[in-house]
Amino acid sequence: MSGPGPLSRTTAVRPMPGGAVPAGQRRFLIRGQLRRPLALTVAELRERWPQRRAEVVFDCATNGPQHHTFEGPLLREVIQAAGPAFDARRRKDRSRYLLAVTGGDGHHAVLSWAELDADFGDAPVLLATAMDGRALDEAGSQLVVPSDRCGARYISALTGIWFGTCVPPELSPELSPADQVDRY
Repeated sequence: MSGPGPLSRTTAVRPMPGGAVPAGQRRFLIRGQLRRPLALTVAELRERWPQRRAEVVFDCATNGPQHHTFEGPLLREVIQAAGPAFDARRRKDRSRYLLAVTGGDGHHAVLSWAELDADFGDAPVLLATAMDGRALDEAGSQLVVPSDRCGARYISALTGIWFGTCVPPELSPELSPADQVDRY
């Protein structure tokens, strides 16, 4: 598959009793400063983007070293399909953007677009569709940061990704630079 196909926003999902959505049909949202926000399932991630493979080892604070093989599309390719609101020709414009990723258990992590962008860090961060050969349709997609030594940014059961800029706090003109460092 050479790239993402047409993106549909209106796939019917039949609710289960009590209004729940079957796990394999749950969508996570990609929103923020984008031209085409997305709502995607794991199956759509698998079908619409080329799948990459990452064999990783990371330290888990509760379970020690973890060895896994993940498959999924590059996060940057999925975000590019959503149409980032930056001027792609201007590197400094692209370097201002952040991604905040949230999982079903409330864990979240922040990445910079510059980490992912091929002109900067070119990190092969994945939105996993499979782990150790098992599809993640029921569990939900997982953020995979292969370069991380610890597993804190491996976010499970993705519920959302926000993409945009963060405006830094204004520095007060009446304070000296040293006072401002202590204040912030």
